[in-house]
Amino acid sequence: MYPAPFDYYAPSELKEALELLSKYSEEAKVLAGGQSLIIAMKLRIVSPKYIIDVNNIPNLSYINESDGYLKIGALTRYSDLEFSDLIKSKYPLLHEAVKHIADPIVRNWGTVGGNVCYNHPGNNLPAVMLAYNAEFVATSLSGNRVIKAKDFFLGPFQTALRPDEILTEVRIPIPQPRNGGHYIKLERRVGDFAIVSTAVNLSLDYDGTVKEAGIAIGGAANNPVKVTKAEELLKGNKINDSLIKDVGKVVTEEITPVEEPFGPPGEYKKAMAGVLTVRAIKYSLRRALGGA
Repeated sequence: MYPAPFDYYAPSELKEALELLSKYSEEAKVLAGGQSLIIAMKLRIVSPKYIIDVNNIPNLSYINESDGYLKIGALTRYSDLEFSDLIKSKYPLLHEAVKHIADPIVRNWGTVGGNVCYNHPGNNLPAVMLAYNAEFVATSLSGNRVIKAKDFFLGPFQTALRPDEILTEVRIPIPQPRNGGHYIKLERRVGDFAIVSTAVNLSLDYDGTVKEAGIAIGGAANNPVKVTKAEELLKGNKINDSLIKDVGKVVTEEITPVEEPFGPPGEYKKAMAGVLTVRAIKYSLRRALGGA
């Protein structure tokens, strides 16, 4: 199937793109890597009248640390993260999640901004961003607006971005010492969307007490879920097998799974969310203590 007819723009400046977006508003779609939008257009799931291709706009692809954050330009490709020594050494949770995205061709084209803005329930990065307590910089002609990850994902294929805004940057707090994270994804075939995924990010105090905990579940529900009760159960405590088991149980209670016509039962997703979280916490703990 071919997409419905549309007008195509390829601005070379961010201001020009924002002016187009302000003019056409909800009738326009922003094209980044195109790995989701093009498919949706070919299936006529979406039929925008105007496409604003932002790939020619400079300074939207970068990875650096400054002002206490890892800053990732919205046009940064998955493969840039996959082969970044900085990401591999200091952000293993993000690195593992990127490696689980589809195949090398998709990772060469797909962008971080496109992934989080599309917000498919089975996408890898929304759960990771929730576990990291990331922030998103939305830019419009009025200026920049910073949106916390917990407020960004509103529902399947919906985010807090306004029709006149473009996501320009993703910010992840630079990890503290004794930090560890892990991402696990249950999928039908390698590279598929997640049936269930778990992202865990832990920071320990020097006596082994959990200082910060981020846990999020992808795939199981309509939206990535930040399991705050499970996070609170870990904070201020030293991790042992009994505590990890309790956290896994709380995760299953916090998930409201979606029943799919040809998918696994909701109860299976709930159970697997708990199992994967237990495994991810154990692995994250080893990393935070200097192992694995």
